[in-house]
Amino acid sequence: MFKKGLVASVAALVFGASLSSVVTAQEESVLKVASHLPPMTDIVEIAAEVIAEPYSIELVEVSDNIQYNEALLNDEVFANFAQHAPFMEIFNQERDGDLVAIQPIYNAILGFYSPVYDSIDELEDGAEVAIPSDITNEARALFILESYDLIELDEEAGLFPTVDSITENPHNLEFTHVDLLNLTGAYEDGVALVFNYPTYIASIGLTPADAVLLEDDEEFTYALQVIIREGNLDSEAAEALKAAFASPEVHAFLEELAENGHLEPAFDLDSEDDSKNDEDDKQDDDNESEEDAE
Repeated sequence: MFKKGLVASVAALVFGASLSSVVTAQEESVLKVASHLPPMTDIVEIAAEVIAEPYSIELVEVSDNIQYNEALLNDEVFANFAQHAPFMEIFNQERDGDLVAIQPIYNAILGFYSPVYDSIDELEDGAEVAIPSDITNEARALFILESYDLIELDEEAGLFPTVDSITENPHNLEFTHVDLLNLTGAYEDGVALVFNYPTYIASIGLTPADAVLLEDDEEFTYALQVIIREGNLDSEAAEALKAAFASPEVHAFLEELAENGHLEPAFDLDSEDDSKNDEDDKQDDDNESEEDAE
């Protein structure tokens, strides 16, 4: 009786352990990705349709620009897709994080909008300018103004200048810091010049074609990226996720949005095609060598 009970107990433990392993494997194959607003969430869903087995993607929507990094740092999600690398770097510094960018996806066409001026040539001295309150997007806004010779920045400020880094302000512009998600409201309130992303300004029917100043970011410094934790960098899951986000399906979707001037893809498919062609050429050379040997 004792032996039968022991055998039954051992069998139950083995079965329980096996079932636990299966559940764990299933959980690890479901890659949760935190994201914020369209078209970012749309891209996550497209990637979910094409990711290679055994992986799948589950979209986790968040409501602000804080939650997605906190969720990733706390391992509540495997990745996030809602930010550029400079924003991630500031988060890492402030939170002692280990987030890494693995794949640039697109560069938003952003700039300054005005409910007052039809052209930047109409800009008046002392005009109020609304810029983001976070350091990375504040820097981005200031770089745009500098590129149009509206201000000059201290070179020693590096990649993250602030209003305090302004050395020349010939129009005596008055700067107001506004949370990124409230900049559209600043435009509606009549602030003369307002920095904004196409994702947010679209809520009131505006597009980059309506901007009086546009950014020129040829190096894609601020391209939105797929972000994971450093410990997952060399994992098969990370490779599968990267391939899904850089897929032809995602690229085709980005090209459609690019036609409306909202963004430009930050990756292309040529390198992948070239790599495949190189492999095909190598295979042809190998075949020819075998034929010659025969």
